[in-house]
Amino acid sequence: MLFASTHPTFRRSVNAPAGRAMERFLSDAMALSRQPSAQLKQDENAFHLTMDVPGVSRDQLLIKIEDSVVRVHSREGSPRQYRAAYELPQEIDAASSEAKLEYGVLTLKLSKKQPATSATEISIQ
Repeated sequence: MLFASTHPTFRRSVNAPAGRAMERFLSDAMALSRQPSAQLKQDENAFHLTMDVPGVSRDQLLIKIEDSVVRVHSREGSPRQYRAAYELPQEIDAASSEAKLEYGVLTLKLSKKQPATSATEISIQ
């Protein structure tokens, strides 16, 4: 029986990729479970993003807004580490946006950037 080998090296090489795939799957699942849960709502003027970030204070969180991407992460040395990024369907006006942290819940009011119109009116003679 040439193909029914019981050689240990042969078994390890066959089973090893499946083992790593399972480890990768479990690692990805655990990483997803560590991400803060978030809820996104919107009205005509703003997006409202609420996320759970227990165990960190205001000075331990950083919020960065770039066009339509919002990034929230904890500073180095914080007791808990958070890292999340959200891409919204419309650009954000960072100057008029607000953030509030109460009882481990971060609430962001992200004002929508109003599209600038380049239309010019001319008078009719």
